[in-house]
Amino acid sequence: MKWNRALFITTFLLPTFAVFLVFTIYPLFRGLYLSFFDWSGGSETMNFIGLGNYRELLSDEIIGQAIKNDYFLVFWKVVLIILIATFFAVALTRLKLREYGFYRVVFFFPNIISVAVIGVLWSFIYNPQLGFLNAFLSLFTDKPVETNWLGDAKLAMWSLLPPSVWAGIGFYMILIIASILAIPSSLYEAAEIDGAGQWHQFWNVTLPLIWEQFKTSVLHIVITTLNGSFIIVRLMTDGGPDNATQVMGYYLYQMGFKQYHLSYGATIGVLILILSLLTTLILSRFLKRETIEL
Repeated sequence: MKWNRALFITTFLLPTFAVFLVFTIYPLFRGLYLSFFDWSGGSETMNFIGLGNYRELLSDEIIGQAIKNDYFLVFWKVVLIILIATFFAVALTRLKLREYGFYRVVFFFPNIISVAVIGVLWSFIYNPQLGFLNAFLSLFTDKPVETNWLGDAKLAMWSLLPPSVWAGIGFYMILIIASILAIPSSLYEAAEIDGAGQWHQFWNVTLPLIWEQFKTSVLHIVITTLNGSFIIVRLMTDGGPDNATQVMGYYLYQMGFKQYHLSYGATIGVLILILSLLTTLILSRFLKRETIEL
């Protein structure tokens, strides 16, 4: 009986494990291996250069700019997405709005749209001549506003924040809503009897009991930002102007598949992995709290 159960479980686990090995573990070690060579990605010969790519990485000014931009997005996405998602999650659950289902659909809608569509849509919004944003701002000025939001080095990174935040709020709001709905109503009733207002209920009842989901959401935003900002940058700014919006993922793409320096691109990939792990570990420790059971 135990043998049959083990065989049944193994039958379902093996295909998933095989896919994990092929598409995650193998590329990881292959990238680490390539980082010790000088290889264009298409030539037959691979020249072993040891830590040469890592030394180049340390002296690469664009890498410094890319890391700075990545963590700029990480910080503001965590702050804005978590604050907005938590606010609306609490409002929709605790205020018991009649339009609860409608608002859930509206906020989640950006998550079912392709990132490519989001990038193109916001590029039109930011268009200096035809964009909605400049047209709206022109209503309050004497002259037409023609700000080049994505072409100005000082504004470009800030301009990437609204689409990035807008695209993520709904997903995390749904996760937090699910956590809030799992809290027994008796706890809120007891808090009301004790005279606690909505703010005190949130701070002393809701937040402690959704903390694990809160922590998971923060870590997920960090990981997806460090590994996935490439798409929105590629679509909206192409890393410019003058590398002002360069991020590590897009720089990896440029070096590996545009400049045919694939081994250096692999080195950037190793850097992304290391920074992702370090950031996740530090945040996990910082956000660690004792688990509160219902």
